[in-house]
Amino acid sequence: MASTKAREDIKADLKTLKEDLKTGAREETQRLREKAAEAEAKLRAKGEEVREQARGYYDEARTRGREYYDDAAERLDEAQRYVVERVQERPLQSTAVALGVGVILGMLLAGRRR
Repeated sequence: MASTKAREDIKADLKTLKEDLKTGAREETQRLREKAAEAEAKLRAKGEEVREQARGYYDEARTRGREYYDDAAERLDEAQRYVVERVQERPLQSTAVALGVGVILGMLLAGRRR
């Protein structure tokens, strides 16, 4: 009888242990899910932060590029106006210079072909 009682006690203890393990596993699974959700939220927030930072860099680069372009266009316009003014002031001299440059370039290019 004592051994039957001991067996019943062991069975009861094993059943209790099994239930405790199931409960512990469920609780641990839930805790891990919560931690995973928390990590996901942090990663999403960091990703959004990085995206905003990249957008700021892009906007800044675009603004600088536009400024450089506008500055270069303005300088080109000034140079063009300067050349036009000089040609209008001295049309004969400008034509002679252009002809001379053309002849020299023609000779250089013709010499390369030989």
